[in-house]
Amino acid sequence: MSSGKPDFNPARDVISGLIMACTSVPQLIAYAETVGYASYRGLATAGPSLLAYAIATGSPWLNAGVTSVTALMAKSDLNGEAYLAEHGEEAYVNLVAAYSLYVAAASALLAVVGFGKLAQKCPSRVAAGFKWGCALGVLVSALPNGLLAGGGSEMKKNAAAAALPSSIISTIKSTFPAAVGAVNLTNLTYTIITPLSWGLIPFMLFFVCTAIVMEGPKYLPKALPPGSEVIIATALATLLSIYTDYPGGIVGEIPALDPDAGITILGIQLPVEIVPIQTLLDAPVAEQFGGFAWMMLSATLFSAVNFLSVMGILSGFESENGIQWSANREIIAQGVGCAVSGLTGAAPVSGSMSRSLVSRMAGTTSKMAAIVTAMFWMLCLPYMSVMSNTPKSALSSVIVAAVVKSVVFPKKLNSLKGNDFLVGWGTAILTALLNPTMGFGFGLILSVSMDFVSPPKKEKSS
Repeated sequence: MSSGKPDFNPARDVISGLIMACTSVPQLIAYAETVGYASYRGLATAGPSLLAYAIATGSPWLNAGVTSVTALMAKSDLNGEAYLAEHGEEAYVNLVAAYSLYVAAASALLAVVGFGKLAQKCPSRVAAGFKWGCALGVLVSALPNGLLAGGGSEMKKNAAAAALPSSIISTIKSTFPAAVGAVNLTNLTYTIITPLSWGLIPFMLFFVCTAIVMEGPKYLPKALPPGSEVIIATALATLLSIYTDYPGGIVGEIPALDPDAGITILGIQLPVEIVPIQTLLDAPVAEQFGGFAWMMLSATLFSAVNFLSVMGILSGFESENGIQWSANREIIAQGVGCAVSGLTGAAPVSGSMSRSLVSRMAGTTSKMAAIVTAMFWMLCLPYMSVMSNTPKSALSSVIVAAVVKSVVFPKKLNSLKGNDFLVGWGTAILTALLNPTMGFGFGLILSVSMDFVSPPKKEKSS
């Protein structure tokens, strides 16, 4: 691979930016489902935060947005399912958006205290366990839409109607109320062992789409851009839904945008809705955590975990392509992206490994490509209705295809030895059974405790 930043080529950046815009749409919609709000919001809110992040970052290839991890963490931290059921979607959107602002503030604080250097000392065993626990959580969140016609709501209803799983869930909630992941795992386990409850057509579509996304690149023409298999799978599924009486869940009606609303950039009117600051300040985020201090602690952990993901991406680009990066600048860029994401009514954002790698493979030479992607998404918002009939099982396949291998074959975790193995798997299990933020925090405590009880042996100098 070439060393250093590539020579600026605006034509290549426009082309790669459009490739990224088209191939990422199914992910945007799917991750909105993971957060817990309406699918269309994923595309409706993705442009502004990516635009802000692209301007702030120093990397030509870093592509940012709501990822599977940030979506899962936001939903878990805020107890999203319960809040959504009690207060409705609009209130939940405001809650998530407000949390994004607090994560942005925490990012700014971490930049001030020089967290970037400290983050590079995060134990790799904790990071490996956290990554696996999050991947399992994402899988658990995505599978219901692939197995059941009614998705997650049908899963919970079926488990509540059966004696054994409902008893287990009641015990978990009364004894370990923080074990949100354990409840979700119980619900999914019951669904998996009762295949007669599955929706036949949604499951078959999910299976076929997952196969296309995972195996498609082997058989598609090499001239097609990376990610074409995702577009093909979702397009075929959407056509099936349009021309048949598809019985499973779909994205659904997408509200028409107010033609007079939005923002103007360089004379171009963009249909982007801004959430009033007062609405965000009034959102009861602190109450979800039992107080402002606990909320800020959670937001700080969220920001720290976010940055570890970004650090992993940029460190890879540095080792493989010689592109240096500034830790402080990237934490600030993360904060800028999260702030804009909150102002537009979305979950916190982070660097996306898959989209960043595709950006590099597509021939991106500068941040202009991400800016093109962001502008394209915003300009295409009035035409989102084309996705109304897209089956949720197809979107679920996009997420499952991205994480299933790392869950089933955790190579990095299994390569750990001794205390590292115990800490890594301990962090993984805690992350999966509790929630990502608590899992990461307890993983760090476990790592420090293990080193105190059994200090690592120093290598003898020869």
